[in-house]
Amino acid sequence: MSSRPELANALRALAMDAVQQANSGHPGMPMGMAEIAEALWRRNLRHNPANPQWPDRDRFVLSNGHGSMLLYALLHLTGYDLPVEELKRFRQLHSKTAGHPEHGVTPGVETTTGPLGQGIANAVGMAIAERVLADSFNRDGHAIVDHRTYVFLGDGCLMEGVSHEACALAGTLKLNKLIALYDDNGISIDSEKGNIKQWFTDNVPQRFAAYGWNVIYGVDGHDADAVDAAIRQAQQETGRPTLICCKTVIGKGAPKKQNTGGAHGAPLGAEEIAATREAIGWPHPPFEIPEGVRADWNARDKGAALETEWNQRFTAYASAHPELAAEFKRRMEGVLPADWAQKRDAFIAQTVQKAETIATRKASQNAIEGYAPVLPELIGGSADLAGSNLTLWSGSKGVSATSGGNYLYFGVREFGMAAICNGIALHGGLIPYHATFLVFSDYARNALRMAALMKQRVVCVFTHDSIGLGEDGPTHQPVEHAATLRLLPNMDVWRPCDTVETSVAWAAAVERNDGPTSLLLSRQNLSFQNRSAEQAAAVARGGYVLAEANGPARAVIIATGSEVSLALAAQQALAADGIAVRVVSMPCTQAFDRQDVAYRESVLPRGMPRVAVEAGVTDYWRKYVGLEGRVIGIDRYGESAPAGELFKFFGITGDAVAAAVRSVL
Repeated sequence: MSSRPELANALRALAMDAVQQANSGHPGMPMGMAEIAEALWRRNLRHNPANPQWPDRDRFVLSNGHGSMLLYALLHLTGYDLPVEELKRFRQLHSKTAGHPEHGVTPGVETTTGPLGQGIANAVGMAIAERVLADSFNRDGHAIVDHRTYVFLGDGCLMEGVSHEACALAGTLKLNKLIALYDDNGISIDSEKGNIKQWFTDNVPQRFAAYGWNVIYGVDGHDADAVDAAIRQAQQETGRPTLICCKTVIGKGAPKKQNTGGAHGAPLGAEEIAATREAIGWPHPPFEIPEGVRADWNARDKGAALETEWNQRFTAYASAHPELAAEFKRRMEGVLPADWAQKRDAFIAQTVQKAETIATRKASQNAIEGYAPVLPELIGGSADLAGSNLTLWSGSKGVSATSGGNYLYFGVREFGMAAICNGIALHGGLIPYHATFLVFSDYARNALRMAALMKQRVVCVFTHDSIGLGEDGPTHQPVEHAATLRLLPNMDVWRPCDTVETSVAWAAAVERNDGPTSLLLSRQNLSFQNRSAEQAAAVARGGYVLAEANGPARAVIIATGSEVSLALAAQQALAADGIAVRVVSMPCTQAFDRQDVAYRESVLPRGMPRVAVEAGVTDYWRKYVGLEGRVIGIDRYGESAPAGELFKFFGITGDAVAAAVRSVL
């Protein structure tokens, strides 16, 4: 398939026209990567524009997401449900062509990109998912999971540290179906001419070779035939992921602005666009694509044929392996097993019966042990803290360079770990979990935010949840972290007080299919709390009355996690003085806030004084106790000492809670 300049120029024209009409955007990358895009999308990418959810499609990730108009132009021209009217509404309110690609908004967009480096990390997760699912489902003569993950990325992605974390692991796991195309244009924003040699002198090919990647370098990114040849060479690689280094000119075709920082993030301007049209031989008006060019880009017939052929193979597979075929369909549809609810309820009942006083991190491991056998889609791991996070279970099998599995040894790579798990969730067929200490959620924060933004089912296990971890001191003692996680829109945060709440929290995280869940778990043992069957059922509602007042309640104490026992101690002390108070355990404020008004007011009656206690910053709890209430917590960093001494030193005790109740009455 020989190069035809007009095919790449169609991408250039749509990109510069849309950015100009919006008076906002990044035309340089789309214009510079046009031939690379033509080589991949017209000649190599296996996809069906009529069905963006076809399970065995190749995945494509635009890691350098600021160049979103390149992806929108590709989706439009190849036949996705993205009409030219949407390109004309680029970056406008409620359009399908947002400033950066958004998963769930634009058909064909596999992941939300823009924060540089996370796209390539998501792609590593997608390649891991393909490896794991292929190992689980493919059988001799029946390869129903057999696709590649392609990534476009630029210098910014490679400067971000998350690319190092993710790409190093990809090399270790030998993810040979991962192919990245590097837009090596040597231009960035922060200098007069934009040349990045002032701050980025990495030898990228040697860097990736050191990771264990196959590196193809010296490719002319404006020679579509050369790029095509490099992609086909990469497809033959059986033991390594591949990086194809393509030398390009940013803003290619713009006479005055190409190869300058000025082409990166601003419209070219009417005069430069007119000159570009003349320079590249594109006489057509804005947004107009000649029918011949449009026909050559259209991938609907080819895509339909590819999916039809796969459907025939899947039919043969289903005939030979009906149970596996049914399981594959269930998992790709994101539906939990038919016996999930039964097994969940049985495990929670068993947890109630055992009545163990253990750390909630251990209760979390027990929950994984109880739930994982009925959830073959569960896959996860820890950032080199499995012995502390307790994420390993008896059925753990490590994903390796030669096989699939259900456990990932991420190494000390918190950001990469979280972003990789986002990619696993986006791929479909698996439910990922990842783990580290709560204080190190800061390292992963933007990936947690992206999971919430994309509404992905990811379970975030964060142990050592307070000053209760003790002697490691303030560097390891989370103070603000529970509050800041709760501030993430669409992130459910559970801080359970015992084994029962932990088992319910894990079940809620697994069942939630519209966003991520963070589990904040203790290092120290927490007392088991006795409950009625009605109370146990109410745990899933996020907040419930754990201990009713002995007589008409005069106040409410709200607590989470390890501080629930302090609230109960305060209740007893107050009762001795004739002060009746109610204790509310609120393991998940988000779940509680979703309940109807009648339920919320039955737990927290209007007008009743309130005190909250949690070993963290206090301001968040004002939404529940008001300015008239009191919050017992810690609004400074911790100290290095045994846990018991720390709680006393910081005044987080049952006596302090009781005194706070007296002060509000």
